[in-house]
Amino acid sequence: MTVLVVTGTSTDVGKTVAVAALAAAARAAGLRVAVCKPAQTGVGPDEPGDLAAVIALAGELPTAEVVRYAEPLAPETAARRAGEPYVELDTIVAAVDGLRREADLVLVEGAGGVLVRLAPELTVIDVAAALDAPVVVVTDPGLGTLNHTELTVAALRSAGCAVAGLILGSWPAAPELAMTCNADDLPRLTGVPVLAAVPAGAGRLRPADFAAQAPTWLTGPPLWPEPAPHAS
Repeated sequence: MTVLVVTGTSTDVGKTVAVAALAAAARAAGLRVAVCKPAQTGVGPDEPGDLAAVIALAGELPTAEVVRYAEPLAPETAARRAGEPYVELDTIVAAVDGLRREADLVLVEGAGGVLVRLAPELTVIDVAAALDAPVVVVTDPGLGTLNHTELTVAALRSAGCAVAGLILGSWPAAPELAMTCNADDLPRLTGVPVLAAVPAGAGRLRPADFAAQAPTWLTGPPLWPEPAPHAS
């Protein structure tokens, strides 16, 4: 069983759609997939969050949302302002362990970038370390990404976390010169491969089209082993 933590270089880089693409591609390869969202912010109690967006694109699969805060802020800040308990690392690990029992691959979607506080002393780096899970970094292909991505990869490595590779979260049909240069430079400067380029607008595809196309977006080294046969 494999666990992958998916983080971003910042917010709004296409992380949730990238998680859906990984889920769809893994399911197409025959794996049972589950998704965990340790901390969801910016949605009310009965509103659809990131997990609903993943299911809408990749299809029904087991999920676990550990905590939710209404204000669209970093989880630590949102919890403090709401007077609600901070999420705890042990609770996140337990949620992932619960999903492990029914999946070959568990995707754990972070909040914002790697140093965004989930709680006062808790970041996505701590989650990845506790799970002993490699990290996939979703990044914007435009100007500024070299700095943001190198800093993110360096922070992960300094904490002893393995970085599986990068995903370009929104790749336009007609990329600018900076984007094509960045796509070439990112592997050289970070030392990790570009695993996929998710087309801009992919989140608006019909689910059947998304599921059919997602496996073609992954062009880097394989992220998961061949699925084992399951008992009938």
